[in-house]
Amino acid sequence: MHQFITQKLSQYQPRTLIADLQTPAAVLVAITDDKHNPEVILTRRAQHLPTHKGQIAFPGGKADPDDADLVATALREAYEEVALKPEAVAVVGKMGQVLSRQGFVVTPVVGVVPTSAVNQLMPNLGELDRIFTVPLRFFVDTQPQMDALALAKGVKQVPSFYYDEYRIWGMTAFILAEFVNLVYDARIDLYTQPKDA
Repeated sequence: MHQFITQKLSQYQPRTLIADLQTPAAVLVAITDDKHNPEVILTRRAQHLPTHKGQIAFPGGKADPDDADLVATALREAYEEVALKPEAVAVVGKMGQVLSRQGFVVTPVVGVVPTSAVNQLMPNLGELDRIFTVPLRFFVDTQPQMDALALAKGVKQVPSFYYDEYRIWGMTAFILAEFVNLVYDARIDLYTQPKDA
């Protein structure tokens, strides 16, 4: 799995945003190393949080001054949020930066983890109430629902996925759609104009 994803991402030039006034952040797109059924690790934000409560997200957060780089940010945040040890992650590379609605410039860091590591994950209950995995094939085989989302340049339709009881939308769905487009040539629309526009 590591070699397959590395090969696909090696031909990709990540998008870089001009971020002088924005806060840098990173998320870990952690993929299990099961070559027949790789899965992505996701979290559900705790209900008691003042923002993003109940939303589905990758482990991640804003950069700390002590972080060597954004890869270190993603690994530190994954350890703090889900107890994923940094040494268990084989970092493959970075995807294009995304501007969050809160003004963070988010760098998705792709890493491959042993499937056995999933059973050892534990949510930081101060931030999360659930850790779960979704097979990557789900995102390839499922037509996303396109939901209206207000962005800096107006309202766009962006992909949302419904998996079991989870609604995966916003930046998380965008990053997942871009990932499966890159790795599996899924051809998911990342943005479309609303039908009444």
